[in-house]
This record gives sequence, C-alpha cells and structure tokens, in this order.
Amino acid sequence: METLNWASLRTGAVAEASGYSVQQIRNLERDGVLPPADRTPAGYRRYRRVHLRCALAYRELARGVGPVAAKAILRAVHREPAERVLAMLDAAHAGLDRERRELRSAREAVAAIRSEPITEVRAGDAMTVAELAAALGVRPSTLRHWDAEGLVLPDRVPPGGARRYTPAQVRDARIVQQLRAAGYRIETLRKLLPELPRGNRHGEVSAALDARAASIVARSRALLNASAAVSELLTAAEGPADLVTSPGRSPA
Repeated sequence: METLNWASLRTGAVAEASGYSVQQIRNLERDGVLPPADRTPAGYRRYRRVHLRCALAYRELARGVGPVAAKAILRAVHREPAERVLAMLDAAHAGLDRERRELRSAREAVAAIRSEPITEVRAGDAMTVAELAAALGVRPSTLRHWDAEGLVLPDRVPPGGARRYTPAQVRDARIVQQLRAAGYRIETLRKLLPELPRGNRHGEVSAALDARAASIVARSRALLNASAAVSELLTAAEGPADLVTSPGRSPA
C-alpha cells in the first residue's frame, strides 16, 4: 500500500488498490468519476492520490445508491459547488430512511393482514375489480396485471367471465400492495405469493422482508463510508491538502 503516498501512480496501481480492473479505471475517468489523468510526454496516464480516493469513494457509493447515482455524485464533486454534492448525499440518506420506514410498515401490515380470520364466505362478500381497486387505492389495470403475473388470482363468474375477489383473495391483494409499496419487484413476488393461500406462517414472505432489511443495512453502511470519502474530496478541493499534489511531487 506504499504506493498510496506517491504523487504519480500508474493505472495498474490505482486498479489494484481500488479493486477495479485497469479498463474499469479508464472507464471511470471517461465517465467523469475520476478527474482527467495527468499524461507523460509519451502519452501514458499518471494518476494522483485524488484519483485513487475517487475510485474508492465510487466503490462505496455504488454499493449504497447504485452506479448511476454514484457517478452523478462523483461528477458533481468535480464540477459542482459543495452544497450541491451535500444535497445529493442528503437525498441518498433520506431515500434509505424512507425504505426503512416502508419496510417497517410492510412488516406490520403483512403480519396484521395474515392474522385476520377468514370466516365462512358468502357470495355477497366477493368484490369486483372496480370495488377492490377503489378499496386499495390502485387502478383496475393494476389488479389485472397482478392477475396476469400470477400474484393475485381472482375467481371468474361465470368461468372466463368477470373477475370476483373472495375475502382470501382480497387479503392476498392487500399483502401484494404492501410489499410493492416496500419496493418488491413483480418477479420476486411471483415466487413468494404461492405460499400465501396455504397459510404459511410468514414463511418465505418473512424471509424476504428480512433479506430486504439486511440489504438496507449494507447499503447504509456503504453510504456512510462513501460520505466520509466524499467529504475528504470536498475538503481537498477547497484548499491545499495532501490529496491534491502537483504532478511529480510527493506529498509531505
């Protein structure tokens, strides 16, 4: 790791220290994640410590908010006022906080919905597409889409006719709505929902909620690490610092 103290680093050294390939480092420079590299008279790239710090910051940002948002934040570090960069980080942290609150609501709602007893079903208890859509606050086309995807399968009256949702199917639709609000994709729900009609004790649904919680924790830690790295870059950009050294000079 002694190469971190050099004012001039080869592409391979930056790649090795950051965990990226040489081509990925070049791509990050091309995409504006790293500032333009210095060039030798022969045209070879020479990177400085600030480039390595940017690569490491991007790595954590990508884990926390995804590569698209990570690139936008690092480009802003090089081009925008610090206030703009800090606002972007604030928004990222707020997004994770929102996900946590949505997940907590989903857990509570799924537990409450699944514990509701379903008594003897009468014909008049069934709901039409329009009635259920209004009750859930979604569009009728959303319920039809869930039907087509195999998430909530209503009865057909007569067979092949209009959709009618029994109380059990209404319960399933309410759970799907909560999980969708918590950020679950259709393909994930397609694997989970077959467990619901069998009355599984939370089963795979609870496991998926736990996995979602673990993902949020991991992304939150990564974003925290990235925020510290970005703060260092902003401080370096605002004045003389160890990170920003002239080509060919070693930092003190």
